[in-house]
Amino acid sequence: MSSSEPDAEGAPGARVLARALDKVIKHSSWRRHAALVAASKSALDLLSSATAPGPDEPSDPASPVPGLPAPAADAMDVRVRTVSAADMMDLSDRSLNDSSVVQAAQAFINEAMEGSDLPEEAPPVDAAPIQWEGSGDDGGISKIREDGLALFKNICKLSMKFGTPDSPDDPMLLRGKVLSLELVRMVVDNAGPFWKTNEKYLEAVKQYLCLSLLKNSALSAMSVFQLLCSIFMSLISRFRSGLKEEIGMFFPMLILRVLENVLQPSFLQKMTVLNFLEKICKEPQVIIDIFVNFDCDVDAPNIFERIVNGLLKTALGVPAGSTTTLTVAQDQTFRIESVKCLATIMKSMSAWMDQQLRIGEFSPSSSENLNSVDNQNINNGEEGSGMDYELQFDTSNSDVTDSSSLEQRRAYKMELQKGIALFNKKPSKGIDFLMRSKKIGQSPEDVASFLRNTAGLNATMVGDYLGERDDFPLKVMHAYVDALNFKGMDFGQAIRFFLQGFRLPGEAQKIDRIMEKFAQCYCKCNPNAFTSADTAYVLAYSVILLNTDAHNPMVKNKMSKADFMRNNRGIDDGKDLPEDYLSALYDQIVNNEIKMSADSSVAQAKQSNSVSRLLGLDNIINFVNWRPAEDKAVGANDLLIKHIQEKFKAKRGKLESTFYVVSDATILRFMMESCWAPMMAAFSVLLDQCDDKAATSQCLKGLRFSVHVTSVMCMQTQRDAFLTSIAKFTSLHSAADMKQKNVDAMKAIISIAIEYGNYLQEAWEHVLTCLSRFEHLHLLGEGVPTDASFLTVPPIEAEDKNQKSTSVLSSKKTNALQNPAVMAAVRGGSYDSTVAKASVSALVTPEQINNFLSNINLLDQIGIVELNHIFAHSQRLNSDAIVAFVKALCKVSMTELQSPVDPRIFCLTKIVEIAHYNMNRIRLVWSRIWKVLSDFFVSVGLLENLSVSIFVMDSLRQLAMKFLEREELANYNFQNEFLRPFVVVMQRSNAPEVRELIVRCVSQMVLSRVHNIKSGWKGVFMVFTSAAADDTRSTVLLAFETVEKIIRDYFHHITETETTTFTDCVTCLIAFTSSQFNSDANLNAIAFLRFCAVKLAEEGFVCQDRGAEQPRNSDMLGENATVHKDGFVSLWVPLLAGLAKLTTDPRMTIKKGAVGVLFDILKDHGHLFSQTIWMDIFERIVYPLFNSEMSTPNDQISTSNLPDLETQTLAMKCLVGLFVNFFDLVRPELARIASIVTSFVRSPYKHCATAGVSAIMRLTEGVGNKLSEEEWKEILVCFKESVKHTFVILSKILRMMQDIEIPDRLDSYSETEQYLDHEMYSNDEEEANMETASYAIVKLKNHMALLLVVIQSITKLYEENRKYLRAEHMGILLEIVSDITTYSSEVSSESSLQMKFHKACSLLEVSEPAIVHFENESYQSYLKLLQALQHDYPNLSEEMDIESQVLNTCKKILQTYLNCARHEPCDESSHRNPSLNCAVPLSATKKEELAARSLLALQVMKLLGDLERESFGRILPCFFPLFVDLVRCEHSSGEVQLALYNIFHSVIGPMIRV
Repeated sequence: MSSSEPDAEGAPGARVLARALDKVIKHSSWRRHAALVAASKSALDLLSSATAPGPDEPSDPASPVPGLPAPAADAMDVRVRTVSAADMMDLSDRSLNDSSVVQAAQAFINEAMEGSDLPEEAPPVDAAPIQWEGSGDDGGISKIREDGLALFKNICKLSMKFGTPDSPDDPMLLRGKVLSLELVRMVVDNAGPFWKTNEKYLEAVKQYLCLSLLKNSALSAMSVFQLLCSIFMSLISRFRSGLKEEIGMFFPMLILRVLENVLQPSFLQKMTVLNFLEKICKEPQVIIDIFVNFDCDVDAPNIFERIVNGLLKTALGVPAGSTTTLTVAQDQTFRIESVKCLATIMKSMSAWMDQQLRIGEFSPSSSENLNSVDNQNINNGEEGSGMDYELQFDTSNSDVTDSSSLEQRRAYKMELQKGIALFNKKPSKGIDFLMRSKKIGQSPEDVASFLRNTAGLNATMVGDYLGERDDFPLKVMHAYVDALNFKGMDFGQAIRFFLQGFRLPGEAQKIDRIMEKFAQCYCKCNPNAFTSADTAYVLAYSVILLNTDAHNPMVKNKMSKADFMRNNRGIDDGKDLPEDYLSALYDQIVNNEIKMSADSSVAQAKQSNSVSRLLGLDNIINFVNWRPAEDKAVGANDLLIKHIQEKFKAKRGKLESTFYVVSDATILRFMMESCWAPMMAAFSVLLDQCDDKAATSQCLKGLRFSVHVTSVMCMQTQRDAFLTSIAKFTSLHSAADMKQKNVDAMKAIISIAIEYGNYLQEAWEHVLTCLSRFEHLHLLGEGVPTDASFLTVPPIEAEDKNQKSTSVLSSKKTNALQNPAVMAAVRGGSYDSTVAKASVSALVTPEQINNFLSNINLLDQIGIVELNHIFAHSQRLNSDAIVAFVKALCKVSMTELQSPVDPRIFCLTKIVEIAHYNMNRIRLVWSRIWKVLSDFFVSVGLLENLSVSIFVMDSLRQLAMKFLEREELANYNFQNEFLRPFVVVMQRSNAPEVRELIVRCVSQMVLSRVHNIKSGWKGVFMVFTSAAADDTRSTVLLAFETVEKIIRDYFHHITETETTTFTDCVTCLIAFTSSQFNSDANLNAIAFLRFCAVKLAEEGFVCQDRGAEQPRNSDMLGENATVHKDGFVSLWVPLLAGLAKLTTDPRMTIKKGAVGVLFDILKDHGHLFSQTIWMDIFERIVYPLFNSEMSTPNDQISTSNLPDLETQTLAMKCLVGLFVNFFDLVRPELARIASIVTSFVRSPYKHCATAGVSAIMRLTEGVGNKLSEEEWKEILVCFKESVKHTFVILSKILRMMQDIEIPDRLDSYSETEQYLDHEMYSNDEEEANMETASYAIVKLKNHMALLLVVIQSITKLYEENRKYLRAEHMGILLEIVSDITTYSSEVSSESSLQMKFHKACSLLEVSEPAIVHFENESYQSYLKLLQALQHDYPNLSEEMDIESQVLNTCKKILQTYLNCARHEPCDESSHRNPSLNCAVPLSATKKEELAARSLLALQVMKLLGDLERESFGRILPCFFPLFVDLVRCEHSSGEVQLALYNIFHSVIGPMIRV
């Protein structure tokens, strides 16, 4: 070692570099580089002057490096690979350096790395750790680390050595700089975690290394630029958490300025940048951290977005018509590399997302790996691990945050930049927007601070806004100027400082306002500078004018110093400013221009598909006017470097900005929102324009990863855009233009479907559309007949028939090419088109066919098996994914089937397949799947194409048969949902063939799977119900046969499922009663309803209350009593309700049959029902049979529908019988039933009223012995009210008869035929009167007959139930009969009315109403009833005063007889003309009437004669005048006189004699 080399006792750090520096000095090939040798000697002298250790400090034998201390306790051994200097150099760099330099550099590296390749496990020197000075717990660092830090600083200083002005491009100095930068890169590459945890080390990196990067960035040497990029990449990979602001400054300067230079870049420099970006993009965490800490930070540039946009510009290539220095090959290389970078970004984002969400193996699996070596390097941490060491070991300077806060920051930044962009267009609108969005405050001070401190504002717009004369901008300008501090500045410095923040506006008034405020503020900060602010104001104007005059090249005659001084005379309050002051100010302005703030944006060349960049450090980068030299790096200019140095200085002393770490994958949504459009443009354009295998492969991979990220992040619009792009590039819609890249796109589609199927959702439609088109082309290529040959509706025209026959016969490719489908495929179409346009010419040339065949052969790379693989693996999709998959498959299938020219069933068959594959999914998922499939089958089943409908129904049958093989638990409803398509299509289809097929399918399913059907019965019966109303005979009969077999043989399967099933069965049978083809089937359906009731009873379906006692007649149940099932109301009630519904059928046979069966069922099986159920049956089934008018005692039955009335009468009779049979259970319904029955008595129709009376008698006969007093009263009161209602009807009839006039022409109505022909009437009024009279006669006869029946019934009721009746009941009965007799007397007393009846009957030749007979019978029955009461109940008779009623009745009868005999009473003879009574004999009619009344008079006189003597004596004063009158009047029979004689002789005579 030379004397200049430090000795062994020197500083330890010197020993490492001493030998290498000495070789440089002594090397013969380097001696000609005097500057390098001198620098080496200077460095060696510095190392030699380092402090040597003391003589008492022993050498450490444990040190691996001689002369260096042993490592500290906290140190660790790091294996460092010895690098090859030649391998690290570019081709261009190798050509610039001779081999000796490379060899010397390699020798230095090898010597420096001696001993670094340590064994796996070095034996411990000592068991106890050795601690050196500064390595204790006091927080210091060890000696070796201090030396390493000093070494690092010196190397950085060496890298900042620049040449002298005389020789700025000294090659030797450049080589030394390259060497030092290589050493720096090695240090950074091998730096451990201690570098980032120790403040001294980290500060050294910021202070020395960053400064070295800054200064060296101005060099144009390619080797230097490559080393800078390599070092910067290591800093990003390893130190980004501690160098956030530095990275934010260097990234635009080193990388983005080169990347965004599209037209005239240096090829090698840009390739270096692209390689740099590719390596950075391979580290997922780095990409995420860049976006989080820069693009989401308001104060940081949008690095990620600018990277993507820069890559997009490069990928799009040089715009057409632009001047560039690039060759076509270079531009193509750039485009491919940029797309590769974009694809790598998407891959990294995808891998990071998979890792965070635990998807797959933390990275998307693919059939083709992008780069297996790169993947291995990323996973192993080689080439710079993506995970920052500091993030692993220490998070003191980082902040783990969630995506929600980042979203807020990102949104804040986006909105702020929107406001800035708006401000740069129109300042006032921008300020208003920012104030409304609360990005700035409302005060002028807040706005002034925003204008002063916000980057990206257009300086001209800031000046224009500050110069506005409006109130608020004026206040902002004052606040802006007041915030500046000019204290201690001379005037030139102050105005230069003032104009740094904006550009003065061009309007003089605006400049005046700004300079006026500046002068005032300057004088305030420097009160002794001028006499007044006016001086500063004028001087400021003079300085502005001088600056413009001196530095504007357009001004030819420049202002001299004397002119400047002359212009400023007397401005200081009439005095001159010192000449020296003005002279110095003049020289300062002339020699150093006042440069106002430049605009934040410089116009750049725009590209057609460019995406607007967000603002970052653009205002700095755009200062530089790049002048690239050929094959040299474009260095940063001095202005940019100076600006960044100022940034460094301003950062010192301030708090470090927080570095954020995100683990929430949601951040990818924001990343994709900012980059998806550029990604889409880059991939699509290059894929469309380029056929290079490598380029298209990268594009497709990028699109695949984009689909993956957007799918998982639920970004539907972006996902569909990426996937649609791939689908369009398959070119399946235009096979004639297909290339290899289109086949690769199809492979990508298949790969996406298999790998990312769980996240595609609605995008499955694009995938399945491609699969459908691929299969179609595959079949065309194989020559297989198309589906259209089997599914197309038979055409009418002969040409279509020829085409179809040709299609069917084509079994070879040559014949298949004549198929219209092949022609359409050859012609092609758009991606969105589903069928070929009819307007396209059908002519296809042989060349086109050959081209089509060759392109079809390309598809042989993809087999049908791979397509089927997608459907077979659908069972691996998650719940949501399989539902989305089925929806998309149904949609594509519908598109296939609806094609009028070429319907296809590919997707339809796949639907059946995937339904089979996924049938074992859980019920919840399968229900969601089937809901989609059900709607699809319904839609297809209703298509006009009959063949398609039949095919889909048969496919549905296959699925149903498979599903019915599985047993369903009770109370589930899925079988019913499964059969719903059959039901809906059966109800809506207009094709009889389809409906018949459905009936056959359902019949087959039921009969073959009857034991497994549970909830499916509902769908089965709904199908058969629809079939019952079908207009095809075969369909109706087939359905009824099936229903008949089900009920006969499998009835227990119906009742063992849910109760609504039986209701559907009943509804189905009722529907068959309306069949128009077979009347026997109608009645058989009703008979089967009876059969169902029998089956229910046999199976023990008893309707009992929970916990209620068995009915009294439970012994009738026999053996079934032990198997009764409670609570089956829902089985019986629907059956009964169905029969009740049939009672309203318009056909009389059906109505009567339904009523009979209904009440027969109730009668036969009523013992199975509890009292509560009976009440429910009456309320829901029985009472609705009778309309509301019947159940209301005060109203009249509706007479609008006689058949309904007949049915109701039958039902009423059955109801009474039912009530009598089950009186104990239905006793509470007595009042309602009595009301219904007695309401029939009010009927205007004789047969109904008579039936009502008979029903009352049946009711009392059956339950009279069980009725209580109140119940008897209820029945009798209802009966009385009904009878009284008949009087109202009779009164109406009589008034009607009184209001009409009967003609007197008796001779004219002798011939009935004339009356019937209406020829005897003189006018319409007479005809109407006669019709009314006829109606009145009939009604009067009917009502009299009814009242007689009522009297007879009351008499019979009394005779049969007198022992159960009480006085109250007797009174009601007597009141009824008394009312009838009274009414009959009133009718008979109307002689004029009787005359009208007589005349009408004579004219109509009908018998007269037997009014007298009616009256006689009434009185006779009344007397008989009274006598019976007297005889049977003497005590009761006295209580009710029966005797007086008898005597009054007798008196009325005798008086009526006398009136008929025309004899007036004796006490009234003075008021009459006695001559008339004696002179006029009785007419024949009167004699007949008198003869009719004689029997009743005889009965009365016999009754009176039989009285006891004492009783007769009491009544004699009352009756004696009547007896006397009877003696005087005329009689038609001698019997009356004889009876009168007996009274006088036997009763009155003895009393007189006494």
